[in-house]
Amino acid sequence: MLKLSNVEVKYVGVILVLRGVSLEVKPGSIVCLLGSNGAGKTTTLKAISGLLHTELGEVTAGAIEYDGKRIDKLDPEQIAKSGIIQVMEGRQVLEHLNVEENLLLGGYILRNSNTKKDLDMVYDYFPKLARMRSAVSGYLSGGEQQMLAMGRAMMAHPRIMLLDEPSMGLAPLIVDEIYAMIKRFNEEEKNSILLVEQNARAALAVSEYAYVMENGRIVLDGSSEKLAENEDIKEFYLGLSKLGEKKSYREVKHYKRRKRWL
Repeated sequence: MLKLSNVEVKYVGVILVLRGVSLEVKPGSIVCLLGSNGAGKTTTLKAISGLLHTELGEVTAGAIEYDGKRIDKLDPEQIAKSGIIQVMEGRQVLEHLNVEENLLLGGYILRNSNTKKDLDMVYDYFPKLARMRSAVSGYLSGGEQQMLAMGRAMMAHPRIMLLDEPSMGLAPLIVDEIYAMIKRFNEEEKNSILLVEQNARAALAVSEYAYVMENGRIVLDGSSEKLAENEDIKEFYLGLSKLGEKKSYREVKHYKRRKRWL
């Protein structure tokens, strides 16, 4: 369904961020893309959704294909109408609008959609939003705003949802709730999800396949179950030693020098 082949991305024509990235998201699957800050994960999502063009970024080599057609030269609006919807890092809700107004905007691209049915669907996934439908979005908590951002994307009935750091800044219990909804939405709607995360534990628990990105390159990939047992992943992303003990900050902070895949 979605395939990136040796994708290279530059900003303002000179700043090379992605260096030959290849990955695939199959129909109905959840795929996660792991990596530290600055690895190029968000740039990868923006290259897929077309938002790269709004930041003076460009796919300068390789190709991004969706259902066998090139999309890396299309506008964000065209890509969204084709069924690829991105949930931005940091939620990005429209703070001056209330909850239901934010949700209605999410379904705007579906001209013939049943709006009431779509709202009921979102409120079924996130009952808290139903109780707060008239609340001004800017006053919601971080977890509530994340639910709203995801609900707004659900209103568009995405064939592929791109989720950028959905656990960022949230309490563990809220993260569990968010990830339960991600898994449920995937199973019930039969869509695909590409999930960008630093929270490897949560992402590997719900995904089927995973890629690890460092310095703009894919350096490791495999089934999520296999990667969760990989000693390098345990050490560098889960903070565990080979004995299963948590490593100190002093031991972890120089990890790049010891990464066998670099």
